[in-house]
Amino acid sequence: MIAALQQRFSAWAMGRQRIHEGTITLTQRSIYIIPTRQGFAFVGVLVLMLLGDINYTLSLGYVLTFLLATMAVMSMLHAFRNMVQLEIRAGRADPVFAGDNAQFVFHFHNTGALARHQVHLHDISKAHGVVFDLPAQQTTEVKLALPATRRGWLTSGRLTLYTEFPLGLFYTWSYLNFDTRALVYPKPAEPIPLPASVAQSGTGTVSMAGDEDFAGLRGYAAGDTPQRIAWKALAREQGLQVKQFSATQGSELWLDLNLAPHENLEQKLAILTRWVLDAEAQGLLYGLRLPGSELLPDRGAAHRDECLRALALFGLSEPETPSLSPSPSPASVRGERQNPLSRLRERVARSVGRGVS
Repeated sequence: MIAALQQRFSAWAMGRQRIHEGTITLTQRSIYIIPTRQGFAFVGVLVLMLLGDINYTLSLGYVLTFLLATMAVMSMLHAFRNMVQLEIRAGRADPVFAGDNAQFVFHFHNTGALARHQVHLHDISKAHGVVFDLPAQQTTEVKLALPATRRGWLTSGRLTLYTEFPLGLFYTWSYLNFDTRALVYPKPAEPIPLPASVAQSGTGTVSMAGDEDFAGLRGYAAGDTPQRIAWKALAREQGLQVKQFSATQGSELWLDLNLAPHENLEQKLAILTRWVLDAEAQGLLYGLRLPGSELLPDRGAAHRDECLRALALFGLSEPETPSLSPSPSPASVRGERQNPLSRLRERVARSVGRGVS
């Protein structure tokens, strides 16, 4: 019975659902309350107690029955107060690899003077959730971990925020539907040797980043590995610098989809992901070739992320952001309202025309 009621409410609420943007505030129009199983059982006990009081004319029984009923009503009010006027906004979700959990961040601001207890947040499958408390007049960061099963964009989807505080007699909930998503990279394949060089330079050799010859120092940039930091220079108060090395190579390193030793597309992308990570870890200058796109050789965290993004979205279309149905214009509404009258006028005109003829 409870499940049927929740399904009915969910279907009705979904008809009113829209994509949330920015910061939302929970009000009485977006909060729903129904008794839990314990709540229905409690109501049944109260009914039996009331029948016994009436049958045996128990004055103290009336007092106890109505006292418990009042407690139940106060429990419903406290459950509603535990949710109302919460301000919620979605944060940024960092990219992850397929097979990992994407951390969706939400910021809850409790504007009230009382703390909120035992608030639950879970996804539509109810398989992944988190429980948290909200201190009074503070902002709390809540992370919801959702599994990233395949590459591409992972959306948080419709989430349910609910509480059964304080006595578990009432289920109070609201729906959250933020337009937030996380980028899921392909899962890296097992370690595999980098491909052979394929683009010969004009002189037969090119100088690229390597580990053979020391080529000097340069300023530290985000994404540089700690192993290349010049600690001696830092100790001499020369600032944070990074050692540069060069190596003579017979050709440039290009990571091409056609070079991946596998026939399955997803496996090819997994191998390319492994190559990107290994080439970046070795400090190589590498480029990425995919059908219809090409990233020139470079290195660094920004270049690595750009390559991984291209692999994650290869062959996938960008998801369309759901939007609200546009409200009909007043003119169209007037036109719809005039349609029946127009049809009546046409019928009268046809009847008059037949009479004249």
